[in-house]
Amino acid sequence: MVIKLSDTLSLHYESQFPYSGGFRRGQSFKVLISIGGNIGNTKRRFQRLFQRIERDRHFRIIETSPILKNPPFGFREQEDFFNAVILLETNIYPKTFLRRILYLEKRFGRVRTFRNAPRTLDIDIIFFDNFRIKSRDLTVPHRDWKNRESVIIPMLNLGKF
Repeated sequence: MVIKLSDTLSLHYESQFPYSGGFRRGQSFKVLISIGGNIGNTKRRFQRLFQRIERDRHFRIIETSPILKNPPFGFREQEDFFNAVILLETNIYPKTFLRRILYLEKRFGRVRTFRNAPRTLDIDIIFFDNFRIKSRDLTVPHRDWKNRESVIIPMLNLGKF
């Protein structure tokens, strides 16, 4: 199902986007990540990423948003993006979590060429529990999340956030 929000924005409902799972008790951190891409079959790649995260014993998906189709920003001479957010729990700390998501990006064909370039998969950490981190390789909360429709609109579609 597709819901048109405007001439340039539309929400896409797929088999695992949106998704809502139950909560588990235990020592864990809640993390909100955003995912995006505009090369190849991005929706299928999101489904494969969901399955990969679901199989990882360090992650548990709580909820996903619908997928937002939106125009690119920065470098505009490229295809529209598909974006979603995933709320999950993890039992690993932020720097280790970052290494794991960078690994996932690479496994799904991410090649970094230039800022705002087309990509197969981009994963950003928006929030990591109540952590505030500002280092060379990681800033939490994500420094620009409030200014991105690609984060805000999917985030507004989460029921438990």
